[in-house]
Amino acid sequence: MKFSENWLRSVFDPGMTSEELADVLTMAGLEVEAREPVAPGFDGIVVARVASLQPHPDAERLKICVVDVGGEMLQVVCGAPNVRAGMRVACARPGAKLPAMTVQRVELRGVESHGMLCSERELALGDDHSGVIDLGDDAIVGTDVRDALDLDDHVFTLKLTPNRGDCLSIQGLARELAALTGKPYRGAQEHEVAATLADEREITLEAGGACPRYCGRIVAGVDSRAPTPQWMVRRLRRSGVRPVSAVVDITNYVMLETGQPLHAFDLEHIEGGVHVRFATPGEQLALLDGRHIELQPKHLVIADDSRPLALAGVMGGETSGVGEATASVFLESAYFAPEVVAEASRGLEITSDAAHRFERGVDFALARRAIERATELILQVCGGNTGPVVEALGGLPVRPDIAFSPERVRQAIGLTIPNEEIAGILRRLGLAVSERGDEWSATPPSHRFDLAIEVDIVEEVARVHGYEHIPASLPVTRTPILPLAEHRTSVERIKQSLALRDYFEVITFSFVDRQIELDFAGESNPVRLANPIASQLSVMRSSLVGSLVECVRFNIARKQERVRVFELAACYRRDGDGYGQTDRLAGVCYGSALPEKWGEPLRPVDFYDVRGDLEAILGAAALCFVPAAHPAMHPGQSARVLFGGREAGWIGALHPRLLQKYELGASTIAFELDLDVVRDRDLPTHRPVSRFPPVRRDFALVVDDSVQAAALQETIRSHGAPLVIDVTLFDVYRGKGVPNGRKSLAFRVLLQDTEKTLTDAEVEAVVQRVVMILEEKHGAALRT
Repeated sequence: MKFSENWLRSVFDPGMTSEELADVLTMAGLEVEAREPVAPGFDGIVVARVASLQPHPDAERLKICVVDVGGEMLQVVCGAPNVRAGMRVACARPGAKLPAMTVQRVELRGVESHGMLCSERELALGDDHSGVIDLGDDAIVGTDVRDALDLDDHVFTLKLTPNRGDCLSIQGLARELAALTGKPYRGAQEHEVAATLADEREITLEAGGACPRYCGRIVAGVDSRAPTPQWMVRRLRRSGVRPVSAVVDITNYVMLETGQPLHAFDLEHIEGGVHVRFATPGEQLALLDGRHIELQPKHLVIADDSRPLALAGVMGGETSGVGEATASVFLESAYFAPEVVAEASRGLEITSDAAHRFERGVDFALARRAIERATELILQVCGGNTGPVVEALGGLPVRPDIAFSPERVRQAIGLTIPNEEIAGILRRLGLAVSERGDEWSATPPSHRFDLAIEVDIVEEVARVHGYEHIPASLPVTRTPILPLAEHRTSVERIKQSLALRDYFEVITFSFVDRQIELDFAGESNPVRLANPIASQLSVMRSSLVGSLVECVRFNIARKQERVRVFELAACYRRDGDGYGQTDRLAGVCYGSALPEKWGEPLRPVDFYDVRGDLEAILGAAALCFVPAAHPAMHPGQSARVLFGGREAGWIGALHPRLLQKYELGASTIAFELDLDVVRDRDLPTHRPVSRFPPVRRDFALVVDDSVQAAALQETIRSHGAPLVIDVTLFDVYRGKGVPNGRKSLAFRVLLQDTEKTLTDAEVEAVVQRVVMILEEKHGAALRT
């Protein structure tokens, strides 16, 4: 929100400098984002009246003007096309200092010029350089232009939080400053305009819950071409509002002054009475900004007997808007439910100053006072006669009492604040306080929608008392060292291990595009967001791989040829009628297996490189990789990961169609694991070191191609226990001597006893037992 400092001070002067005012507002939670002067420094420029002018004898576009600067006549040569006799202009006398120059006496084509008539650009007040500034007939000749245009002013820009809609007006800020400073504020002046006409329109509330209060009145015989007063134009512009016409400007001005949005309809375009109702299917409305919208039954509209006239609380309709030909207007001032306005404004992507206020909550007691103020200004500026205010009422919001304890307030803030000060602060904020022993109650005023529970009272007391008065003291507490579970690997250790393997950690959004979910998780029914922050972030992810692929693409676009990234984050899924959440660990490798260097040939990263990373990080003994298909991975280069016999996740090369679709252009390997599963580990156990030599036996087993080496290893280890201490695959052979469809797997088996040296008979007994079980279980035969 923008506002003029001088406008605020005309309503309530806190008696402090501009810098102090900005500090007080910021410390009270109304952050001052910017404070800028409305004009740069200049002097020597006064209001002058053009007494006469004549063409320059030697220049077609120049005029010789004689101007009255207040008891002194000056001859000024001017080339502005809009200068005319009797006009009041800004005249820089010789010696005047402008933002970009100092004015001197000069001779232009043989004619002396004792000064300069200034445009907006020359005074750095705007970009208009098409002519000199027209100060209007009310400007007093001889006065300083800074005084005439109120240029010794600042524009404040507030960054208000959504709960403080009550401060979106000058009177709201004045009320807040009075509470913060403790200075008296008489409040907004009441304006009541007596009706001089009997004309009125019947108002029917057909949606009382969405609009429990609606005020309207007719103002007839207005001059829509009347100029808006310059003081009002300046205040509107400094508040970021573009002047349009007198009637529209007045409604905007009253909104900025009081916080109550208003709308003016051209009375000639209203047929019959005024109806506040929800739209019917198929109705359409042309808005003031030129948009044509199709209305839905959830949209609240202002209508006459035949058609919708405006989208309630958001924007008026084009056909009923006020124009230069308007002779009579119907003024609207109403209270609309915040959720109804927000639904229409955000659903239709229409922003307006009115919707900005209504969706945050407008004072429901303000409507009548605002329409009286707007009527007063319209009669002053545009003339006319006014009818009575017609008001329709439904069930207005109720402001329930808030129970609180002064002692709990003090405990929460950490300061000893007397009961009298707590009550005084709340009463200055407009709350009605009832003191009953240790338990008090407070009733919020109609303009404070954000006060509902005890912690709100705590915040208000702390805020007005002053956050800066709360001493900065370090808390005194004990921080015992918490035990670490030996059977759980810490997340930090996993991160450090990945970093040591040349991976970079990234943090990505939990929201992704629906297509990414379909491509990388095969999820056709993801968890959708009701109000996504962007169209490409519309669903909750059930896999981290898609987000990491997007990160890889981002780096590839910036000429990175080798990318290794990982992320630990939550993934989301549907769980019956509700939702579930799982912590995952995922990584993606792209490009070469090793950084480019002179001693190693470049080769692309492959499945076994990433598998080796996982074995180094999580322990090879606990991991098992079972070939399996995954919708996002290459059919022949993907595997399910087992950790300690439990399913943990997936590893594999991305599917070629995804490489082409996402323009990766090289082998890309990904893995994704359930973090809770891979963090579990067996507790370390003591095993004595044998003093006796091990015995080695090599098995060359011929099996079907479908038999996995890991399954054979597990069978040898389990059925050879306790003497078998290690099983290692050292050769795979297909070819001459091995039938088609079968393969030869050679294992090195180490046997050892901790009590004695093994005999050949003991070793052969174990070998024969293992070979027999391998034949029965896996169809394995010793290769001869």
